[in-house]
Amino acid sequence: MEEFTLLTQCPLFSGIGTEKLRDMLSCLRARRETFSPEAFLLREGDLAQEVGLVLSGRGRSVMEDGFGEPVVLSLLFPGSLMGVFLAASRDHISPVSIQAQEELTALFFPGETLSAPCSRNCPEHRVLVRNYLSSLAEKSLVLNSRISCLARRTVREKVLAYLTQAAAQKGIDPQQGGEFSVPLDRNAMAAYLNIDRTALSRELSRMKQEGLIDFRKDRFRLLQIPGPH
Repeated sequence: MEEFTLLTQCPLFSGIGTEKLRDMLSCLRARRETFSPEAFLLREGDLAQEVGLVLSGRGRSVMEDGFGEPVVLSLLFPGSLMGVFLAASRDHISPVSIQAQEELTALFFPGETLSAPCSRNCPEHRVLVRNYLSSLAEKSLVLNSRISCLARRTVREKVLAYLTQAAAQKGIDPQQGGEFSVPLDRNAMAAYLNIDRTALSRELSRMKQEGLIDFRKDRFRLLQIPGPH
């Protein structure tokens, strides 16, 4: 029941009634699978023709850099979509690996069932196709935000870029010094920014001491407006 509630709240199924969604899951040929911690849902080079939706647990998508070290590209939580771009691509060859960080359960749909109306041309499926296209656009924006953070030169610049984005997503005006929460713990934030966990903690402490930010656990406040950087 909890997993189905998550589905009804997922933007992919926005505007589709609960009863219609139950019927649609069969039409979409949905399959449910559970993965153990550290297991790979997908490996780089695999054929990826399905879109996944995380129901429980956490995971991450990674790519190896030129030295063979893993670079975290995205973090996955309940409600996260996986393989949105891959399922819509021509060759479907995955350039990344997706790995469970703890026991993870996901629902998978063939990409073809999300990108075109069904044979019955039902209105709910047309809504689903529009939602899928919106998910593609949203994923693109999220990726651009991540790239914007990673492109910064220093740890401080990466942190400020991330916090400024997080404040904007919460509708907080940094000039008013409003408090906002971030969805990532310190380990996840370090992975998202591709920096060392210790370096992140050290820089956050320095920024707090210098009066740039204030924070307590996942609650942050920008005390000085970051200029262009």
